[in-house]
Amino acid sequence: MVNIVIDNKPCEVPAGSTIYEAARSVGITIPTLCHMEGLTPTGACRICVVEVEGAPGLVPSCSFPVSEGMKITTHSPRVLLARKTIVELLLANHPDDCLYCIRNNDCRLQDLAADLGVRRRRYTGARNRFKVDVSSPSVIRDPEKCILCGKCVRVCEEVQQVSAIDFIGRGSSTHIGTAFDEGLNLSSCINCGQCILVCPTGALHEHDHLKEVVNALNDPERMVVVQHAPSVSVTIGEEFGLAPGTDCDGIMVAALRRLGFDRVFDTSFSADLTIMEEGSELVHRIQNGGKLPMLTSCSPGWIKFAEQYYPDFLDNISSCKSPQQMMGAIIKSYFAEKTGIDPDKIYSVSIMPCTAKKFEAGRKEMLHESYADVDAVLTTRELARLIRMRGLDMKALEPEGADTPFGERTTAGKIFGASGGVMEAALRSAYFLITGKNLDNLEVKAVRGLEGCKEAHVKIGELELGVAVASGLKNAAALLDQVRNGRSDLHFIEIMTCPGGCIAGGGQPLSTDLNAITQRMQSLYAIDAGETVRASHENESIKRLYEEYLGSPLSKKSHHLLHTHYSSREVML
Repeated sequence: MVNIVIDNKPCEVPAGSTIYEAARSVGITIPTLCHMEGLTPTGACRICVVEVEGAPGLVPSCSFPVSEGMKITTHSPRVLLARKTIVELLLANHPDDCLYCIRNNDCRLQDLAADLGVRRRRYTGARNRFKVDVSSPSVIRDPEKCILCGKCVRVCEEVQQVSAIDFIGRGSSTHIGTAFDEGLNLSSCINCGQCILVCPTGALHEHDHLKEVVNALNDPERMVVVQHAPSVSVTIGEEFGLAPGTDCDGIMVAALRRLGFDRVFDTSFSADLTIMEEGSELVHRIQNGGKLPMLTSCSPGWIKFAEQYYPDFLDNISSCKSPQQMMGAIIKSYFAEKTGIDPDKIYSVSIMPCTAKKFEAGRKEMLHESYADVDAVLTTRELARLIRMRGLDMKALEPEGADTPFGERTTAGKIFGASGGVMEAALRSAYFLITGKNLDNLEVKAVRGLEGCKEAHVKIGELELGVAVASGLKNAAALLDQVRNGRSDLHFIEIMTCPGGCIAGGGQPLSTDLNAITQRMQSLYAIDAGETVRASHENESIKRLYEEYLGSPLSKKSHHLLHTHYSSREVML
């Protein structure tokens, strides 16, 4: 510990802390536009400058370490003037379309301008002009709103190890773009949307599908069905001022019905279906000398990452579609037959925590006969906008249950939303499929938590099953490199694109706060602990689906509807 003085207040802080961290530990907030928790500071935006006694000028608090006896002033007139000037200079090259911007009232630059009292334009000059890039199925880039904080570049490179974007040019011509400044669709982008979560302005946002969904809801000739992913119920409340992790499942279902959806289904049902297929595939590979380790296939960003950078592992990836696509396929086959509705008349919508799900829904592999499994994907944020558009009060709605037959789920399907959840759910059912018995303790705590990589060895009969869980593609790459280099003790690996899993997906509320993500995860595990049906093979509706339609896991019909294949992709570097 070292003794310092911050704003005339003596305090003791950990040695090695930056001024920014020290100030926060004693309840003082220093604004910043470029700082990213857990990554090496860059000091790029200079909004966090402070005065340090004896220093020749202002210093960036995010990268300046504390030392014994240091005296710091965080909000002096000189500091505030510097911050205000920086914001004014940023605004001088920024569009004046706040009323139309998707980040209006949720923009860090806008907040800073208000906090620092910027009320008029003092600086003018020629602005940089760029075209909006709408080429990606998932992410829209508006470079004119970019303030060059570099956070999108860093998360893409240092967290996801994709490096689809970088700084281009020098001086006043600097901007952020892809290789050869092509559209995002021609880049190595995996559509994960983590760049959207860290962007402080409206320079990045999801490809909005609200217009298409609203049009479908207003079309009397269409049956509009909706499914909602396991993690959405514990995040949607944050958009309406509720505490992170608040489970709004029943209220959200009620809201979806008020919005006009004809059927409301729970993707946790098809998560259970995924476990039946994926668990059976794992057992089949183990017992018949199949390709191991088997890799999960639920996360579309990870799938594209593998197609680009790890094509030698494509045979290791489970052939199962994701729960979103399985639900879509079942809706337009089994459900359509049971209700006597032409699949062409069904408009299938999914509410997902993930921008890459928009890309996945449009993949040619996800077309069945003449129609797509899923017609439109809304993120959690888009659902919140739709609810506000229709004037619904989430706090006044009475909870309702999802529709059958695809509303019945187990908690194994629900924990899919957290990193390690797919693995834990799969182990519960794989154990049963191999031994005919349930695990004595269904909670596999070794694969829980926010660590980037987790491992366990689970005894199933005579088999010692080696499993690993990775979230964040840099962590996944490190694990796959170990396997490439000869590691052979792993049989099953779960990979989630986003750090922490779907609870921190690119379509979730715009927050990277670790405490919020932790609360979301804990909420899913509390749901699991509080219910009685906790293994996918115990879902009665899943059993009926196999009895009435699919036959058995890995049957010819289930392979036709619920499985797919992937191919290698060229990468533009």
